[in-house]
Amino acid sequence: LAQVALQLTLADPPWCGRAMAYPTGITPEYVSSLEGPTEGFLCPLSANVYKIDFVAFKIRAMHDDTETVLFEIKKEPDVDDELDDDDDPSVRTIQYHFGPEFLRFQTIGTTLEFTVGPEPVTNFRMIERHYFRNRLLRSYDFTLPFCIPQSMNTWEVIYSMPELAPEDQQDIINNPWETKSDSFYFVDGVLVMHNKAEYSYAPH
Repeated sequence: LAQVALQLTLADPPWCGRAMAYPTGITPEYVSSLEGPTEGFLCPLSANVYKIDFVAFKIRAMHDDTETVLFEIKKEPDVDDELDDDDDPSVRTIQYHFGPEFLRFQTIGTTLEFTVGPEPVTNFRMIERHYFRNRLLRSYDFTLPFCIPQSMNTWEVIYSMPELAPEDQQDIINNPWETKSDSFYFVDGVLVMHNKAEYSYAPH
């Protein structure tokens, strides 16, 4: 199995440095109807009233009853990086530089570890939509029913990768950073977090 290299960086989005005006009343049904990535973010950082904090993340390829870890990151313990609405929006945008081998995987698993604050979190729902040049490649929708207050939680997610024609794969490889995703997080139907990612599948 070819090893997949990955480079992770903070992106500098086109709205960086501009004052943000956030819409209200964003629903799961609305984000599930979007036909392309949003230009900006649909909620402020302060919408995360449940103090949900992502502390570790792992991506792995699943194949032939085995797993290959492709990427893993953990937050340093005792690091206070609480954000507020005055922080640069780029802190919510990351860039993953995968190699072209990544597109050959049929199943990808992720493990997300996160903590929650003093309030219980019910119906924690993630809707993640992936696009290439404003064309929807795949939409994913997962829900955790309940997280107890002040708890550490692990969220295991299995992704079935979209089936792409060889010419589409090559188009994605030839156009780095034009594959994008929006990840929307809801608690009881209320949008509390919105993150973005951009992807390159070009050779390193």
